[in-house]
Amino acid sequence: MSEETKPPSFFRRRRRANVEGGRKFKHEVWASESEEARLVVLATQRGVTIPRLLMEAALSSTSETPTERRDLIIELFALHRLLANIANNTNQMAKQMNAYGLGAAEPLSPEEIRANQDAVRRVAFRIRDVVNMLAPS
Repeated sequence: MSEETKPPSFFRRRRRANVEGGRKFKHEVWASESEEARLVVLATQRGVTIPRLLMEAALSSTSETPTERRDLIIELFALHRLLANIANNTNQMAKQMNAYGLGAAEPLSPEEIRANQDAVRRVAFRIRDVVNMLAPS
């Protein structure tokens, strides 16, 4: 996940939420040095503890964990904001073209229009990719 799409800290929770009555069962898992290193890397990347990582992976009915799903949803919200900004730029470009016309003192260049269209396409493809990741297989 890129820096611009990282959720605020209040959206992220490393530990699982408490449950009424507490958790009464404990399981011990032994790992080799290489397995431990992989677990540490994965947990760090996802911003969760190793026990949470293992529980989510084991109990997840899909190929994604709740943490991964949350991260994808946060990415969709970030893409929504980006698309809104691009739409605002498109409206400003249309307003300028209506005010000045194509041959006026401050016309838009074809490069500016093309860059805006390319930005819309890139965001649309990113949204499609994230939605595909969220869709059940």
